[in-house]
Amino acid sequence: MRWTLKPIPPSEKVKSLANTLKIDPVLASLLVQRGIETYDQAKQFFRPSFKDLHDPFLMKDMDKAVARIEKAFENNENILVYGDYDVDGTTSVALMASYLKTKHEQVYTYIPDRYDEGYGVSYKGIEFAHENDFTLIIALDCGIKAIEKVAHAKTLGVDFIICDHHRPGDEIPDAVAVLDPKRQDCNYPYKELCGCGVGFKLIQALASKEGKTAEDLTEYLDLVATAIGADIVPIDGENRALAYFGLQVVNTTPRPGIQAILKQVHKTEFTITDVVFIVAPRINAAGRMKHGNYAVTLLMETDEKAAEAYAEDINNYNLDRRETDKQITQEALQQIEDHNEQDRLTTVVYHESWHKGVIGIVASRLTETYYRPTLVFTKSGDKLAASARSVKGFDVYNALEACQEHIEQFGGHKYAAGLTLAEENYEAFKLAFEAEVSKTIDRNLLTPEIQIDAQIDLEQITPKFYRILKQFAPYGPSNMSPVFMTENLVDTGYGKCVGADETHLRLTVKQPPSPSQMVCIGFGLGEKLALTTDGKPFSAIYSIDENEWQGNVSLQLKLRDVK
Repeated sequence: MRWTLKPIPPSEKVKSLANTLKIDPVLASLLVQRGIETYDQAKQFFRPSFKDLHDPFLMKDMDKAVARIEKAFENNENILVYGDYDVDGTTSVALMASYLKTKHEQVYTYIPDRYDEGYGVSYKGIEFAHENDFTLIIALDCGIKAIEKVAHAKTLGVDFIICDHHRPGDEIPDAVAVLDPKRQDCNYPYKELCGCGVGFKLIQALASKEGKTAEDLTEYLDLVATAIGADIVPIDGENRALAYFGLQVVNTTPRPGIQAILKQVHKTEFTITDVVFIVAPRINAAGRMKHGNYAVTLLMETDEKAAEAYAEDINNYNLDRRETDKQITQEALQQIEDHNEQDRLTTVVYHESWHKGVIGIVASRLTETYYRPTLVFTKSGDKLAASARSVKGFDVYNALEACQEHIEQFGGHKYAAGLTLAEENYEAFKLAFEAEVSKTIDRNLLTPEIQIDAQIDLEQITPKFYRILKQFAPYGPSNMSPVFMTENLVDTGYGKCVGADETHLRLTVKQPPSPSQMVCIGFGLGEKLALTTDGKPFSAIYSIDENEWQGNVSLQLKLRDVK
C-alpha cells in the first residue's frame, strides 16, 4: 500500500470555518478538503434539502420527453419501460413503471436477457414491442449508443425516449428525446446522475405538470439511493441530496421488496454501504443467475408476503452467485499462474465455460489480487464477451477505445466497462490492450494507494467528534469515509487474529503517554499481527465507526493498514 497524506488545506480557511461552525479544526479541515469553505456550503452539506435539486427542464430534451409521454396517455398507447439487468437498470424500470402506472394502465416492463440479448437495447426487445403493439419505449440506463436499433424501431412505428448517463459516442440516437446529462449539448448543471437518477428527473418533470414537487415523490427515493450506491457514482451535489433522502426512506418506509431484503439481515439502521453490500448484490444476482425480471417484480411488488417469497428466491440466487464467482476466481488465478503472467501490466483471462453473469465480480476480485487493469472473457453465443475493471486513476474506457479495431462493441465508464469481440481477435486484442496500458499508465497506479485525510492523536477521537463526523455520510466517490493516521501506537496485550479462518486482526491500542485506549478491527489484516504485538510502536491508518455488541455501542477503529 502507498500511504499518501492529502495536502493540508490553507490554515486560515480551516480556522475561519472551525470558528464559524464551532467545530474541531480537524473536522473543519475535512470540510475544506471537500470544497466546503462557508457556513452556507456547510449547511447544504450537513442539511440536504429538496431545494438542492435542479429544475428537471434544464436537461436537454426534457420538454420533448414529457410531451411524448403525455401524448401516449391521451392516445391510450401501450408504453414499454425498458432497462438493463443490473441494479441501476432494474431500479430505474421499477421507478418509472411504478410511477407511470399511477397515471396510465397500459404500462409494461422489459429487461433484456443477459445471455440471449446482452447489454442494452436489443433487436429482440424492439421486435417484442412491435409485435405487441407498443408505440413508445422508455429506455433507462442504456440506449445512448443504440443508433441503428433506435432507427430500426422508428421504421416499425416505435418511438424511443432514452434516459441514460453513460458517455455518448459521436452520434446521438434519433429518438424522440435523449436525456443524458453527459451529452455535449446538455447544459444540465449536474453531470453525475446514475440511470435511475435520470429516470427520477423525468418523473419529477411529469409530476411538476400537476403542480407537484420532488418532495411529493419521496417514496421512489429508496430505489434512487440503491442505484446511486450500487453504480458507484459520486455522492456530491444532487446525488448527495437524493441519497440522503433515499436512505431516510430505506430506514423508515421502504417499499415491500427492499424491506423483504433488509429483513434477511439483523440490523436496525442502514447506511449507503449496507445498501451496496446487502441490497445491491441480491438485486444483481437475479439478472446474473436467472433473469433481471425477477428483480423488477420484487421491487414493484406491493404485497409484503409476496415480496418476502421473491426475496427468498433472490437470496438463493445470490448464494449460487457467490459459489460460482469463488470457483471462477480460483480458476482465473490458476490460469494467470500457469501462463506466467504475474508480471504483466494487465490481466486478460478467458474460458468459454465461465458464467457470464459473474465475470464482472471476478474481474473485481482479480484486481484485488494483481492490482492492474483487468478483463475477464467468456463465450457468449458465437462471440466473446468481457467485463473490464480498472485501478484508481486509470481510464479503462479510453484504453479500450484505443484498441477498438479488435472490438465489435464496448461501453461503460472510466473504471468499469463491457465489450464483445470475435473469438479470432482475442489474442490480438490481448496484445494490443497490454501494449496500450504499458504505454499510457503511470506505474505508481499499479500499487494500491490509500489517501489519508488527516493525521490525528487518539485522544482527539471523542463522542462529540464522532457525532459530527457521522453527519458527513452518506459516503461514496467524491465524499469517501474520512481516513485518519495515528503514529506511535502500542498494543496493550490483547492483540489476536479473529474470524473463522483467523484472517482478521483485533487489537486494543493506546498512544503513550495518554492512557486512553481504543479497540481496532482490521479485516484481512491477520498477517500483520506480529508487526503490532512485538511491543514496538507502529502507525495505523483507519476510519472510525461504531461497534454494537450485546446492546452496547462503542467507538472503534476500522484499520485499513499498519506499518
